[in-house]
Amino acid sequence: MTNQTTEATTEVPNRTPSAIDAVADSYTETLLELNPSLATSLGIPGRETEYPDYSPAGAEALAECTRETLGRLEDLAPTDDVDRVTLDAMRERLGLELEIHEAGLDLAELNNIASPAQDIRAIFDLMPTATVEDWSNIAGRMANVPDAIAGYATSLREAKSQGRIAARRQIKAVIEQSNAYAAEDGFFRATAASAAIDDGDLPQDLRQRLTEGAEAAAGAYRQLAAFLENELLADAPDKDAVGREHYALMSRRFLGSTIDLEETYHWGVEELDRIIAEQEAVAEQIKPGASIEEAMALLEADESRQLHGTAALQEWMQQLSDKAVADLAGTHFEIPEPMRRLECLIAPTHEGGIYYTGPSDDFSRPGRMWWSVPEGEDRFSTWKETTTVYHEGVPGHHLQIATATYRRELLNNWRRNICWVSGHGEGWALYAERLMDELGYLADPGDRMGMLDGQRMRAARVVFDIGVHLELEVPARWGSGTWTPDKGYEFLKQNIAISEGQLNFEFTRYLGWPGQAPSYKLGQRLWEEIRDERRRRDGASFDVKAFHSQALNIGSVGLDTLRRALLGEEPTPVEA
Repeated sequence: MTNQTTEATTEVPNRTPSAIDAVADSYTETLLELNPSLATSLGIPGRETEYPDYSPAGAEALAECTRETLGRLEDLAPTDDVDRVTLDAMRERLGLELEIHEAGLDLAELNNIASPAQDIRAIFDLMPTATVEDWSNIAGRMANVPDAIAGYATSLREAKSQGRIAARRQIKAVIEQSNAYAAEDGFFRATAASAAIDDGDLPQDLRQRLTEGAEAAAGAYRQLAAFLENELLADAPDKDAVGREHYALMSRRFLGSTIDLEETYHWGVEELDRIIAEQEAVAEQIKPGASIEEAMALLEADESRQLHGTAALQEWMQQLSDKAVADLAGTHFEIPEPMRRLECLIAPTHEGGIYYTGPSDDFSRPGRMWWSVPEGEDRFSTWKETTTVYHEGVPGHHLQIATATYRRELLNNWRRNICWVSGHGEGWALYAERLMDELGYLADPGDRMGMLDGQRMRAARVVFDIGVHLELEVPARWGSGTWTPDKGYEFLKQNIAISEGQLNFEFTRYLGWPGQAPSYKLGQRLWEEIRDERRRRDGASFDVKAFHSQALNIGSVGLDTLRRALLGEEPTPVEA
């Protein structure tokens, strides 16, 4: 196999779509039929009031579609390197999702950040609000929240009958979230009350529909909280650790690679030590003789590095993001004009996360960076968050995701808009942070300490996540015995410099979403290994800008697929 010559060029040629592209696009169309929320997230009009079927029947319909697609791919031969990557990626991704379905894990998904409990509400964040029609769609989708919640509850009930229930900690977190969504001042009622358009008033009947929809949606979340409290909580396990078999499957989902968990755990311990040593060197720059904690305290006390209020936070994020786009476009990266618009927004929730949502398929809705600010927090430190803007924006997630969306002349719709692998995507975002350091954008010792603080957090998550879920031995530097959640919490406190509210959210997230948190650092590890191997092979002819263009034009794929695509390796034959 050649080194992706089709995908390596900066001027990307048009391709004639292949039979493999046709299967991928057909699969995408079926996914959009099964999941109207996915269509909304991509900005595709047509079913804005609908939800996917969250019941066991919906899960089986998706599995049947996946089986049928894999069957159609069996006898197809790739016509070029783009096809080879598509075939490799689809077999890996779709085959893994069938394994998860057959294990019954898809019915039991419940945690504090990425389960139907959050997804059913979060889709409203991506719905437009400019016109009467937009608000009519919101009212219609609110009215359909009860059916979506009912389907989800049916799946959780079925999973319980099979002996699969999320840990008590996750159930309690979702009960709290559900009650917050359902509150008098919660998301749905607040959304209905805020409804407005620029060029006139909303019709009274639409306002009534919004009010009724908000009441229905809030009531559904109250019912979800009651269901969790009355039917699941008493039987839920106290133990957070999911064990090796479950963890290995989830690790593959988030990485697209099978890793040696013990080797990776020990690498994480060593990487954490290395980053701490880097922080100690930067602390010395900030103040000779200062510890890391003392240096951070000095940065926190520096009023020039502080922002007060979410309006100031949003403005600062936008200005920094705009500068990065202007500086990097055409110099270190190819950034076509439609991709140069990136909106930085304060999220309508207060859960503590910072995240990115991609542009619509036609770029009429731009990529967006969101900050979900916990209640009561109104002071923000620029030294901590400069690297976050690069992580979520350019050259991080926005450059990566928007490039794939933009490359319609090269990639089929599944690769452009559907396939997303956390290790690939989050690994790229961490790789981007280090790259901005190399390019001099984090030369200020405070900003560099912030970058290292984030890198330290991601390395600590490798140790915590694998260590706690597999109940491995605690490294001597951090304690003794085997990992427990309590030991892990104290470990995170020592290694993650965030507010208590954010720490509690993150701690619960790692326990309820096994394998996801390490994917950031492990993805970065592989991205750097691939780049360094290409540099070694290409010698003096290595061009890092061309390498980045080639890599981003592949889109998000599993990390094993990425390695094969960029290093010209053949995939392992699929067993019959």
